[in-house]
Amino acid sequence: MIVLGIETSCDETGLALYDTSPWEAGKPAAQGILGQALHSQIQMHQEFGGVVPELASRDHIRRIIPLLNQALKDSNCAAEAIDAIAYTEGPGLAGALLVGTAFANALGVALKRPLIGIHHLEGHLLSPLLSNTSKDEAPAFPFVALLVSGGHTQLMKVSGVGDYALLGETLDDAAGEAFDKTAKLLGLDYPGGAALSKLAVLGRAGRFDLPRPMLHSGDLDFSFAGLKTAVLTQVKKQMATAPTLDDAFRADLARSFVDAVVQVLVRKASQAIELHECRDLVLAGGVGANQQLRNALNLQAQQHSFRVHYPPLDLCTDNGVMIAFAGALRLLKEKHGGQVLNRPLSDGSFDVKPRWNLSATDSIEN
Repeated sequence: MIVLGIETSCDETGLALYDTSPWEAGKPAAQGILGQALHSQIQMHQEFGGVVPELASRDHIRRIIPLLNQALKDSNCAAEAIDAIAYTEGPGLAGALLVGTAFANALGVALKRPLIGIHHLEGHLLSPLLSNTSKDEAPAFPFVALLVSGGHTQLMKVSGVGDYALLGETLDDAAGEAFDKTAKLLGLDYPGGAALSKLAVLGRAGRFDLPRPMLHSGDLDFSFAGLKTAVLTQVKKQMATAPTLDDAFRADLARSFVDAVVQVLVRKASQAIELHECRDLVLAGGVGANQQLRNALNLQAQQHSFRVHYPPLDLCTDNGVMIAFAGALRLLKEKHGGQVLNRPLSDGSFDVKPRWNLSATDSIEN
């Protein structure tokens, strides 16, 4: 089966085609990626210091048809070859989700193809399966997933496709949001997460004693608002004695911030692995590309005898491939008697879910 994936939850418009044949034959899942097209709106939103929802929605409208044509061309497929259409139904920006959902439904009616509404985070947490590794090397169910992005920081137990249990989450800011806000405090352009990580490499460890929120809380929840406030306090203290932040100060503070976030994420993920007796940890989401976090997780996995898996770097941020793949796995589950989020052709009505909890009940029944 060939599945079209459509992603428009925020500021990336992504479309991709995925063929289930290699996965069904026991080959690496990455071999099923036929082609993809992606447009990022980062440059458009930079002057505003963050995503402007109305502008994001309008840009999705402009980009989605040309990107579909590009994805079809790169895949050497005609639209009629598509067997099903998967799209991000939520969570995300309501207007942005509406563009992708409306387009998917219209295309489904035109092609007479079934539709699969996908939870955005489901796409992320399954994306490490798309690493070009053998089935034996891929993460095996059940595994623990650490989802870290600008909007989410969660630990999930993944017992199968559509079978997700929330183990812990942030009580305030997501880690990626804290990265971007800290970067802004240090004078870095939006989005500043990646730039902050690069700056941290130049910094000295231990100059600033920043808090590790909830490191010893005894549960698997997170909190990053206090850490962000601690960074602001250091910046204000420095600005009181000097008109600008010098390079050494900025690099050292960036290093202390990154070290604090990484320590908390690694400790909680390791605890989840131990508590739930899993041997595989999956890191997913935009912050999954962070090299400091990857290095620390690799070391922790070595010391505590578990395996850690990452999506390909180009699939860490939002993209159509992960949505197509999640839709493909749900179709295969249905093929073997499971339940799937599959909306048959009906009266043409549809909905989006800007807020949507990812759990076994929410992702199948609601």
